[in-house]
Amino acid sequence: MKEIDIIQQIKSGEVSKVQFKERLLDNYDIGCELVAFSNARGGTLVVGVKDKIGSVNPLSYLEVQETTNTLGNIASENVVPAILVDVETISVDGGSLVVAHIKEGMNKPYHDNRGIVWVKNGADKRKVFDNAELAEMMTDCGSFSPDEAGVRDATIKDLDENTIKTFLSNKFEKVLVRKGLVGDALCEASLDTVCSAIASGHNGEKLMRNLRFIRPDGKITLAAMLLFGKYTQRWLPAMTAKCISFVGNNLGGTQFRDKVNDADIEGNLLHQFETIMDFFNRNLRHIQVGKEFNSQGVLEIPYISLVEFTVNALVHRSLNATAPIRIFIFDDRVEIHSPGTLPNGLTVDDIVVGTSMPRNMFLFTNAIHLLPYTGAGSGMLRALSEGMNVSFTNNDRTNEFVITINRLEGNQVGENSNQATEKSNQVNGKSNQVNDNLDTELRYSGTERIKLTNKQKDIVNFCTVPRTAEEIMNRIGISNQSKNRKQNITPLVEAGYLEMTNPEHPNASNQKYRRSKK
Repeated sequence: MKEIDIIQQIKSGEVSKVQFKERLLDNYDIGCELVAFSNARGGTLVVGVKDKIGSVNPLSYLEVQETTNTLGNIASENVVPAILVDVETISVDGGSLVVAHIKEGMNKPYHDNRGIVWVKNGADKRKVFDNAELAEMMTDCGSFSPDEAGVRDATIKDLDENTIKTFLSNKFEKVLVRKGLVGDALCEASLDTVCSAIASGHNGEKLMRNLRFIRPDGKITLAAMLLFGKYTQRWLPAMTAKCISFVGNNLGGTQFRDKVNDADIEGNLLHQFETIMDFFNRNLRHIQVGKEFNSQGVLEIPYISLVEFTVNALVHRSLNATAPIRIFIFDDRVEIHSPGTLPNGLTVDDIVVGTSMPRNMFLFTNAIHLLPYTGAGSGMLRALSEGMNVSFTNNDRTNEFVITINRLEGNQVGENSNQATEKSNQVNGKSNQVNDNLDTELRYSGTERIKLTNKQKDIVNFCTVPRTAEEIMNRIGISNQSKNRKQNITPLVEAGYLEMTNPEHPNASNQKYRRSKK
């Protein structure tokens, strides 16, 4: 550091990464500063500056020697575990300044010699007592993996077999194709049968143990509950998402156009992803891109970008933070709030050039077999290549990473748009319910025009959130057999009341059906 740089910094005053001390009068206090720097992103301590008024009081030659020795002793005796401090001297008029550079620690959390953990809080520091914050420090430096932690009292019976089968069919696709377990055969096979086909002699529990979803102590891992849980929020209530489409541009607004109910978003990551994407499809405008009047429209914000941003929020969120993902649609922008700041010292500049350092490595490497992303670090680049006006905020104060996507002015919701009006969507929720008034006559199913029965109305309304064939069959109380699916689901698809989430592969094991937006 040069003299001109340090003088400029002194004029600017103390900040979170630069602290001033006139002299080292209290070893314990200095030790606390070093602890706080080590637990944060590192920092610089300048000795020879009055921290209250920012004026320079240079050290003599003897004071420089004493200060340098004292800093070394404090770093080894007052910081636990001990750290190394890089010390340099800078000559100024009348003497010298001692500048100590403290790197971000690799063995967090650090504490003082009284056992107290300190972190930076702006230009000051504060004590840490929250276990979640301590866990986040340990996660940040790789000494703790929350996605591999056990979920107390949960068993394999709390995991959804169909989702596990979907995961296994994607991960071991070649093996299962050779064994003939595809399409209906895979759907109708038991989990144990599928696992035995993958690894001879393995049932569901044994294979899940070998894949590290069940720990040696028998506990279900947090990653397994997130990926496969039947009722994930029963065990992990904060691992959910809040989705609201507001009237206007103010987070404090009292009116909304659409809101995903808590009960509808509850479920594993695949269910959450599909529910969030359905929310985007309902509330973002579709733009006509072809010359023909009936040409298919595309979302005003590219679908591929929304997929990448949503998957990143679900997979890379802090698992130690007890807060949900929040997704807001305003008239002029879309915001995606993911709990936890960027991990491993990443910056916004890093991620926009494709640098990938996953926070939850075990979850990250397995979610690729359920969620649509490559895991190669190219997702953010693909999203940004769509030419959107997007910004990223790494907010230390609120402990979250925020993606803000500006909506084009011509695509914003206006008073006379085809979106719901302010008056009809008050927060009292009177008109926020799913429209139950379906046509009494079904559109053409094949060549025959039939009336829509109450059971069919119930199926269509049930599929406001994407549902599997088995969920639909359970809803109407019959077995999930091929003939029952053809009789109860196919006519609704052909008539345009339901649509497949994966229309290119009708027999895909992860196929779901949702209410059509036509």
